[in-house]
Amino acid sequence: MGKVYTLPELPYGYGDLEPYISEQQLMLHHGKHHAAYVKGANDMLEKLDKSRKENGELDMKSALKSLSFNIGGHLLHSLFWKNMALKGRGGGSPGGALGDAIGKEFGSFERFRKEFTQAAASVEGSGWAALAYCKQTERPVIMQIEKHNTNVYPQFKILLALDLWEHAYYLDYKNDRAKFIEAFWNIVNWDEAGKRLEK
Repeated sequence: MGKVYTLPELPYGYGDLEPYISEQQLMLHHGKHHAAYVKGANDMLEKLDKSRKENGELDMKSALKSLSFNIGGHLLHSLFWKNMALKGRGGGSPGGALGDAIGKEFGSFERFRKEFTQAAASVEGSGWAALAYCKQTERPVIMQIEKHNTNVYPQFKILLALDLWEHAYYLDYKNDRAKFIEAFWNIVNWDEAGKRLEK
């Protein structure tokens, strides 16, 4: 078997995003839910390797659907953790090239925030809201991602991702997704999103 996926360490401590995300919520989200996607992806890679080695049969539709779901969950969570910053270092509005791109596309940061918040609030079931960048049009684009892998725009660079699965906020906000979205704006890491745009 070749290389496998690993659970990344957080760029801050479990209690460092309080009061917006509690220590218990972050521990559960990172240590249980994200870890489960890493395990799911690695288990599926192992099954594929075994099937190829033994020249066995595998339901490819089911296998690839599972692999896509778990890899998507792992990669989006890996982005999400870096999309948040310690209290006092996050929030506000972006500057630099990202601020300029948002201003040009949406007219103002306030308009972008309104549209992104609406996109996040209206994700059907479990999914994500993301700010992505299209290299062909050189425009930032908001997208809703269902689960971890549906409605993704191929090759669009994700600059900012917000997890809207209930496991991301239920301990802190119960079923009040809107309060979680509002809290996110206080810890959003614009420096990280700006670096992704520059790359």
